[in-house]
Amino acid sequence: MSELMKVSSNPHVRSKTTTSGIMLAVVIALLPAAGFGIYNFGLDALILILVTVASTVLTEYLFEKICKKKITIGDYSAVVTGLLLALNLPSSAPWWIGVVGGVFAILVVKMLFGGLGQNFMNPALGARCFLLISFTSIMTNFDCDAYTGPTPLANLKAGAQINILDMVIGRTGGTIGETSMIAIVIGACFLILLGIIDLRIPGSYIVSFVIFISIFGGHGFDWAYISAHLAGGGLMLGAFFMATDYVTRPITKNGQYLFGILLGVLTGIFRIFGPSAEGVSYAIIIGNLLVPLIEKITLPKAFGKGGEKA
Repeated sequence: MSELMKVSSNPHVRSKTTTSGIMLAVVIALLPAAGFGIYNFGLDALILILVTVASTVLTEYLFEKICKKKITIGDYSAVVTGLLLALNLPSSAPWWIGVVGGVFAILVVKMLFGGLGQNFMNPALGARCFLLISFTSIMTNFDCDAYTGPTPLANLKAGAQINILDMVIGRTGGTIGETSMIAIVIGACFLILLGIIDLRIPGSYIVSFVIFISIFGGHGFDWAYISAHLAGGGLMLGAFFMATDYVTRPITKNGQYLFGILLGVLTGIFRIFGPSAEGVSYAIIIGNLLVPLIEKITLPKAFGKGGEKA
């Protein structure tokens, strides 16, 4: 009788990796971009980051307390949402913008759909798009003590001269966390080395975007033009830190490649043919909405009747 099989419910493959561990690693990976943003834009950026993170954590705590649900702020997912949202805000934005965005991200996009794992779009990007629509003038004003005038990406779209080295380092205007390509890549490498993300989505996103703008951008395969597009705006931050969100990305490998290609094409369409110089946020949200269809197309068929034969 000692050889009886033990029967239990799934999952049968378990890992020591925890949600809190993953989220804490993402927070650490975002620190280089956040730190450079504070260095680049000063105290205003630090205040906006702290207020936004506090608003997301407090909103989740109060919602769960009022609804008598288990308190989940210890998994750090609210911290990640607040930090990502803050890094997508201009440093010139007033502190209450971070509060409004933080409440919307947690309450509307996350908690009202069931909490972590149930949201159908990235909460930080959902909040950013809500703020862009509701407070357009504030969200598109990148003037601060250090920089004035259009962002490098806007200048690129207008055909003006830009300094690519400054864009790569981050000595430019923009949102708090998107300016330094180097800082973002350092954080991304940290997550890749830990095995938390891989290059399927970011790689297919960036490659498809480069191919699209090379064909339709009017400059051919101009490396300076391509580099400026990659270093400018939120493409790198979105590719490595938001498109790879476990909840809102496809679960199948082929689906992740298709998802990345879709994001690259959509971002290219928005940047080349749209009125705005950016387009990453809307591209990822549209991609999130299409994830169920992508998974339906790419889900492997079951072995046996009606499925694939060996």
